[in-house]
This record gives sequence, structure tokens and C-alpha cells, in this order.
Amino acid sequence: MHKEKQRPSGLGSGVRPGSGLLVLALLSGSAVAQTPTSTLSTITVTGGQAGGLSAPASTGSGLALTPMQTPASIDVISREQLEERGDHNVVDAITRAGGISAMGHPGNGGSSLSARGFTDTTSVMRLYDGMRQYGGVGLTFPFDTWSVDRIEVLRGPASVIYGDGAIGGVVNVIPKKPTRGPIENEMEATLGTDDTARLGLGSGGALSDSLSYRVDLSGARSDGWVDHGDSRNATFSGALQWEATSDLSIRLSHAYGHQKPMKYFGTPLVQGAQQEGLREKNYNVSDSEIRYQDQWTELNALWTPSDRTTVRARLYHIDSQRDYKNAERYVYNESTGLIDRSDNTEILHDQKQTGLTADAAFDGKLFGLDNKLSMGFDVSASTFRHTNNTYTGSSPSVDPYLPVPGYFHSDEPTLPRYRNKADQYALFIENRLALTPRWSVLGGLRYDHTELERKDLVSDSAAFERTYADIGWRVGTVYDVTPDLAVYAQYSTAADPVGGMLLLSPANSQFDMSQGRQVEVGLKQAFWAGKGEWTLAAYQIKKTDLLSRDPANPALRIQVGEQSSRGIEASLAVSLARGWRLDANASMLRARFDDFQEAAGGTVVSRQGKVPPNVAQRLANVWVSWNFQPKWTAMAGLRYVGKRYADNANTLTLPSYTTTDLALRWDVGKDTAITARGFNVFDKAYFTTAYYTPTQWLYGPGRRLELTLSHRF
Repeated sequence: MHKEKQRPSGLGSGVRPGSGLLVLALLSGSAVAQTPTSTLSTITVTGGQAGGLSAPASTGSGLALTPMQTPASIDVISREQLEERGDHNVVDAITRAGGISAMGHPGNGGSSLSARGFTDTTSVMRLYDGMRQYGGVGLTFPFDTWSVDRIEVLRGPASVIYGDGAIGGVVNVIPKKPTRGPIENEMEATLGTDDTARLGLGSGGALSDSLSYRVDLSGARSDGWVDHGDSRNATFSGALQWEATSDLSIRLSHAYGHQKPMKYFGTPLVQGAQQEGLREKNYNVSDSEIRYQDQWTELNALWTPSDRTTVRARLYHIDSQRDYKNAERYVYNESTGLIDRSDNTEILHDQKQTGLTADAAFDGKLFGLDNKLSMGFDVSASTFRHTNNTYTGSSPSVDPYLPVPGYFHSDEPTLPRYRNKADQYALFIENRLALTPRWSVLGGLRYDHTELERKDLVSDSAAFERTYADIGWRVGTVYDVTPDLAVYAQYSTAADPVGGMLLLSPANSQFDMSQGRQVEVGLKQAFWAGKGEWTLAAYQIKKTDLLSRDPANPALRIQVGEQSSRGIEASLAVSLARGWRLDANASMLRARFDDFQEAAGGTVVSRQGKVPPNVAQRLANVWVSWNFQPKWTAMAGLRYVGKRYADNANTLTLPSYTTTDLALRWDVGKDTAITARGFNVFDKAYFTTAYYTPTQWLYGPGRRLELTLSHRF
């Protein structure tokens, strides 16, 4: 998000060189490990392909465990699935996974998600190749799937690995990387309705015995599904890998993204309801502007001194610039029959982050039993400068059906207002002990420490200084009933900031972080000789210390609130018969405010028992593909999102919806394919979120048709 009402993605690292020396000293002891990627949880659905539950995932743990070995839930969306489904937008791809829905809008960079009853960047974390951009400001990269190798979606708390801000889950978008072997190239060109055009180019392979590379470029344009809804974007992702020795590899990578997304902030209710005739209307001003520019640079070293020990370190820098100039608030005026526009907002973000993270994993014995140990540290320094016009200004009212855009106007100057700085460090450790060949236990612990300060740039004075610290932990167990069937249980804790850490106001800085805990149990099974997999998970999460209104004084907020959720998630991936494949998932959720009060009409009103806004309590996805002829494949997908509420009182309901996608692919040759796609083919009108006001809802895309040519050479 870009205003202070937004929330962050949590606590994680800070600059403490001594902590790194301490951990490195510990690393020299025991015996050994597998590659410390990141895989805390894993209920994997890999498109019905055999081996999905037995291949290591890389999100949530440093133990390189397979899904069968880990006591938690994760979906892995493979490169093959991204290409088959035609999801070019990262959020569209993510929400094919079970239990995840989108609630993006311009203020959060279009990236925010809802998972297990918890929403936005303070509770559902986004990662790029395992790295987090600190502060919950509104993540704007990555946004395009062309350079993506796979997406891993971990549901449930993951603070033990990534720090605060992950009580609902973590999504890790993993890019394509250099590979050994002959150089291979690929291209993809798409034309579609709404004057859509997209081009992607990629190349990778070995340059010599010790050097390999990967380069991906993409660009897209579209006129969008609303008036004045044009968008443009371009991305670059490149990496060079050097095999310095047989046990040491070094990779330098850089990713860049530039976006000018749709300048669309939703459609207001008219006489208490959405009008179909307003579906394509845009009430923003004609000189509106949204621009995002992101750069992620990383130097990664991987050392494997033995087949039992792996050490990894990465030094990185992230730079994000975001610009906004829009009329953001629209309210229907019943007395005039016009739409009043206000909150003329001009904002500039300047966000930078530099960090070092390192971990090591050891595979050995403990009391004669097989044991895996991983430990590491994470340090970073972040700054965020916020320039704005105090969100003050209005533009002329407009006719709902024939709006004249007009121009942006504000009497307040756009000035640098404040700068927040965060220095962090974290230490983490986890261990898996195999008590028997079939029964294992896993535990993890993380300590986070952050020093946060805010400077008022207008008065050139310190606004506040604050230190946050938290210890998170988890413990779980997995029992293999048979080699292909596992039952698991896990208890985990988490911490979420009460607002975006790098957006935190002086008032909110007085509050501690909210605390969460989860209990989860589940089953995972591969069947039909690896042709099918299914998973089932049940969980309960409770989050305390929410900000709530003081019953004695509605103008004050106190930290006593409580929110909970409980639910069931199931997934199935199976090759039904020759040429047929089915992927399906469904989730049912009960989310509630257990103790929450807000001001309404000058008094304090309890929202106990109400569902938090933008939380869908029913979600489902189905994807079917049928290779009905040797070179022809027909595909169909359904996406169901249950009703959500636009307000805490649950008086305004965003209706449930189902969209249908169809595709037909012709494999012209071994390396060439042509695919015709239809998204939302029945042109279902639906709403993705309500944010700027409870009565201002954002429509989702209407029917879109595309034709894509793919070629490898």
C-alpha cells in the first residue's frame, strides 16, 4: 500500500556482524546437510505429475525435505503449469493454488493476497527467490511470469524462517536460473483483445566448462477492460553462474521491472448497488499517473565441502521507486446524481534495502538416529522515504455514465514528509530427527530484532525510535503409514506488525506486534503408481493483540483485539486416463473477529462474530487437460471465489463468482506450439476487492481472447 493505512510484511533482519560470526562458528561442528534452500511445509500439487510429493520444495525450511517429510501445506506451481494455463500475471498464477485469493489494488501494487482468513502484506508474505522486501509497503515485483521457473505457496505461519508478517502464509516466486548443457533459446508472442500484445525472449546454457548463464526479457501492453485502462510493462532477468571449484559455485543475478499499470481505483455503489452499466467506467483524472520501477541484485555463493554439508550465503540490494498521482475516492451523491471525487493523492516512494543472509545444513547422526540440522542468520538495513501532498484535494464531480475526467488538483504541495529506517538481524535454527524409519519430528526457532526510527522531514526532527523483538517457534511430526501415505501434525507461532513497518506512524509505533499461533493436521498420499496425489489439511489459527477502539473513548485505540480462523483444505492431481489430467483444490474456512471494536457514529461498536473484510470463506479451482489427438490438447479451468464482505460490520457483500477459462493448443512441431485462449469466456462481472471506501469496489477483467505462438530453438 502507499498510505499509512496500509500494513507491512514484518520483522526479519538487522545489521549485526557479530551474529554472523557466531553462527559461522557453529557451522563448523556437526556433520552435514542438504542444500539449504527453504522448505518448511509441503503439501505439493504438481499438476498430476508423478513424483510431486517426493521432490524437494524450496520454501519454508533449510532442510531440503520432500513434501512427504514436512508437516505443513504447500502448493508448487511448475513452469509447465504456468505455460499450460497461460497465466502471465503472477497474482493470477498464485491464486490457482488452494486457499489463496487476490485482493490487489493500486495502493498495494496489485500484489496483496488473502490466505486462511488473514489478508494483505502484514499477514501474507511475498518472496522473490526466497528474499523478502521488508516493510509491507506494497510489493510491485515480480509481476510477470515469463522469467519464473515455479511458484511455491506455503499456507499457514512461516515466521520461523522468514520473520514476522507471515501468519496467513508465504508465496515464493522462483526465477529461472543458469543451467549446464547446450545453449537453448525460447520466444513467445501473444496478441489479444483490448489491443493486448506481449513478447517474451529467453536464453540459457553453458558458455564454458565453468560458466553458464540465463537471460529473460519480456514486455506487454494492453488497453485494459475499463475506459482509459491502458497499461505497459517490461522486465529483465539475468544471471551468470561460475563453478569456481568442484564444491563452490557463485552466481550474480539482476532483475529489473518497469510498470505503468491501469490507473483504475474502482466503481462506487449507486443507490446502494453496483450498476452493470458502470462496469467499464473509470473515474480517475485524465492526467493520472502510476509508475513502478524495481531492481533486485544478488550475489549468491553455494559451498558443498562434502555430500553431507551445504553452506549458502547471499548479499543483495533492492531498490524500488513508485509514483502515484490520482483521484482515488469516489462516492455517489444521491442529491445531485453525480459521483463526487476526492482524495487527490500524489505520492512518491523511495525504498532501498541491503542485506546479507547465510545458512548451512548438516546431515548426520544424533544419538545414533538420522538427523538434519539447519541454522543461519539474516541482517539487513532498509530505508523508506515518503513524499506526498497529505492526500488533500478534489476534482469536479462527474456524471456516472458520461464522466468527464478533468485534471488533478491539490492546494497542498508535494513534499518529502518522512523517512523510516529499519536495521534488523535474525538468527534461526531448525532440526529434523528420524526417530524410526517411518516417524520423524521437526522443530524450529527464530529470534528477530529490529531497530526502527522515523524522521519528520518537514520539521527536520525525530518522530520516534522503537525496538521490536520476537521469538517464533514451531514443532511438528510426520508418520509414514505406508511409503506413499503420510500423516502429519504441526504447532507454530507467528508475529505480525500492526501496520506496515516502514509506513508505521508515531501513534502505531506505541503498540507491540500482534501474536499468532496455529495447529494443523493433515494427510498426503501418492497413488496409482505415482499417477495421482491428494492432500487434506485441517487447521486452526488465532491472532491476538489487534488494534481495537477503546470503549471508554472512541477516539483512542487499544491493543486487545482477537481474530481466529479454522478450515479444511483439499487438493487432487491425477492422470485419469491416457491423455487426461486433472488438478483440483478446494478450501472451506470459518474466519471471525473474536474481540474487535470500532468507532461508528461517534460510539464504539463490537464486531465480535463478524467476518474480516475481503476474506473468502469458500475457494475452489479446477483445471482439466485432454490430449485428444497426438498434436492437439484441449484445456479448461474453473475458478470459484466465495462471497466476501466489504466492511467490518458485514453489511456490504461482494458476491461470489465463478470464471471459466478455455484453451486449445496445437503442437505444430517438437519445438513450436500455437495456443488459442479464452479467459472468463462467459464474461462474468465480478469484484476483486473493496479498499478505498467500503462502497467503492474494483471490477475484475471481463472476457479476454488471446492467440500465442511459442517456439524453442
